[in-house]
Amino acid sequence: MSKTLRLILGDQLNSNHSWFKTVNDSITYLMMEIRTETDYATHHIQKIVGFFSAMQEFEKDLKSKKHQVIYFCLNDENNLQSFEKNIDFLITKNHFTNFEYQLPDEYRLDQILKNFCSKLSISNTVADSEHFYTERNELGDFFEGKKTFLMESFYHAMRKKHHVLMENDKPLTGKWNYDGENRKKLPKNHKPTPPLVFNNDVSKILIEINKTNIKTIGNIDENNFVWPINRDQSLQLLDFFVAECLHLFGSYQDAMTPNEWSLYHARVSFSMNSKMISPKEVVDKAICEWKKRPAEIEYNQLEGFVRQIIGWREYMRGIYWLKMPEFGNMNFFNHQGKLPDWFWTGKTKMNCLKDAINQSLDYAYAHHIQRLMITGNFALLAGVHPDEVDNWYLGIYIDAIEWVEITNTRGMSQFADGGIVGTKPYASSASYIDKMSHYCGSCFYKKAIKTGDKACPFNSLYWNFYDKNEDKLGKNPRIGMMYNVWRKMQPDHKAELLQQADYYLKNINDL
Repeated sequence: MSKTLRLILGDQLNSNHSWFKTVNDSITYLMMEIRTETDYATHHIQKIVGFFSAMQEFEKDLKSKKHQVIYFCLNDENNLQSFEKNIDFLITKNHFTNFEYQLPDEYRLDQILKNFCSKLSISNTVADSEHFYTERNELGDFFEGKKTFLMESFYHAMRKKHHVLMENDKPLTGKWNYDGENRKKLPKNHKPTPPLVFNNDVSKILIEINKTNIKTIGNIDENNFVWPINRDQSLQLLDFFVAECLHLFGSYQDAMTPNEWSLYHARVSFSMNSKMISPKEVVDKAICEWKKRPAEIEYNQLEGFVRQIIGWREYMRGIYWLKMPEFGNMNFFNHQGKLPDWFWTGKTKMNCLKDAINQSLDYAYAHHIQRLMITGNFALLAGVHPDEVDNWYLGIYIDAIEWVEITNTRGMSQFADGGIVGTKPYASSASYIDKMSHYCGSCFYKKAIKTGDKACPFNSLYWNFYDKNEDKLGKNPRIGMMYNVWRKMQPDHKAELLQQADYYLKNINDL
């Protein structure tokens, strides 16, 4: 008799997958909480709890629909703590004749399962995860023969292919991109819509984790876990976003302000990256809401959101599969520094970093500009090794899975890829941070001062970064203006800036 074992990874919680359309007693689904997945990075406690909670909810849902499921909890006696060992054990014990799995989204797991299957004595097949708009290799095929990988052209192609916000072969409204309208600072007395949070009790899972020596970071309220842990909650969060936040998402998507962790962001990335909901569902829901309320939701709010998903998210996945594993070792600037100690505690006198890091420790979340232009910007200017930056981002954020984390971090944020993802480094002084946030006014350091006791570290580190990397960046047309300014500076002023930066870098843990 034919018996099939099907593996479901922790980020493959797609209840709409074709696997589940029919119930078949000869098919058994396998899920497992294992140490190889908790220990490859130092994860935020909410990230581990979030994935384990969502996996357990998914198991319950499958069983309620009469599917056969084997689930290894973290501390089960017979849990051998690795995919290969657990699968081998079950195949032998239960006499399975076929093994099937879905394409993993991480290169690491893709290699593990390929190698494992190459040694299997039973038949094995791999299925698509049926989640993304694109195939793994679609971006590579799109840019074949090209030297640059411009996201905007890929975004246009995706809009056309999937007929999203299109009128025949032209973009709705005649314009593709409204990014220029989506860079507003939050008005001073503006109070954002309070976020929808959940009150999930995750105490039982936390007890199991605490029985182990798993190393974690961050904080958690075990009786009020705020993140969605199943499809129903994920859909609730999506509904809340389109009803309450979409109308101001675009305008304030880059804005930052102390003590407001959610603003108008959707926060559905954890739900999407674990596949509890699909990107198409998210995009369709946003477009549907805009069509119902065109007078309330301006088009730029919608387009900015759609571009994040159908453009940037799919683009980053394509870059990942095109450039891995080499991408994971790129270090264009040969940065060798370590992350400051306060990246793990939030104990710094710099308001912007204190707020972004403490928020990350409290919620396992920060929005894209906090990641790019606060924590990422500082790590870039400070010359931190990309491995250090990768490990921090991969660990601290609940939505961080390598395919989306490393391309944004090592690529866009740290420019360690030398310009594959971005055409210039995302480096800034205090002026940009002040333009987009309310951090600077009450900071210990002074945004306008470049040298001296209370000079904002971003200012001198900014010029030091450009000075140190002129051989690599001097001919980049997108930052030529900055080098013109630097070259025209008086030698003594340059020396003061470089001396200030040197002092800050030598005393980085005290900033």
